[in-house]
Amino acid sequence: MVVETWRIVAASLMAVGGFILALVAMAQTRDRRGRDQLDVLRTGAIALGILAVITLLVATVLPSTVSWGLVAASWIMVGVVTLAD
Repeated sequence: MVVETWRIVAASLMAVGGFILALVAMAQTRDRRGRDQLDVLRTGAIALGILAVITLLVATVLPSTVSWGLVAASWIMVGVVTLAD
């Protein structure tokens, strides 16, 4: 099975950006009043599960425009979240 180079790069960028967004989601869950550690772990598991599915789709079946669109959207979200504070 031959994998194009752009798929590896896009999947890697998607994984890194998505991991940052998952950590932000976990931190926001932790900062809410009345939330316990189980809620934070649940948020992390859901976010990382969704990230794994999207990264797998980017690496295997999605067309290049959709893949790069998802990568761009995730990094735009990372930029907005990190610059918001």
